[in-house]
Amino acid sequence: MDMTNALYWVDVDYAADSMTRLTFEGCSMFYVQRNTDGRLLRVEAEAYAESTETLPADHPDLQAWFANEVMATSHKQLLQIKQLKQLRQSDLEMIRVLDDLIAVLISKGVILVTDLPEPAQTKLMDRFQAREALGGLSNLVEDDEAGFI
Repeated sequence: MDMTNALYWVDVDYAADSMTRLTFEGCSMFYVQRNTDGRLLRVEAEAYAESTETLPADHPDLQAWFANEVMATSHKQLLQIKQLKQLRQSDLEMIRVLDDLIAVLISKGVILVTDLPEPAQTKLMDRFQAREALGGLSNLVEDDEAGFI
């Protein structure tokens, strides 16, 4: 549920019973739909066809619903951020692998730099020059990475 249009989060308190207490601004009643067991299936700030009742913002069922939504969203976002960081790090490592692969292919005469498009040639030459200025490949390998190359 996209809650950015419907309401503003004002405060989150942690009650003694560990139940998260949420306070809302701009929406005092919510339209809800329950399943046959009485559990909330859907909660909206505006009326919708399938809603079966309205509940005040401080209703315990709504407090539990929103607390679970916040936790699920936060956990999901944390996992996505972690995965993106891992992917970004992997991209940086792969760039080095591709640099090395292209350098080997060029040194063995398998391809020529001029076989590549002009923008790729420019980027490769800039990277080769930058790596050479740092001492070539030998200074880029950490002691703990020695077995990988």
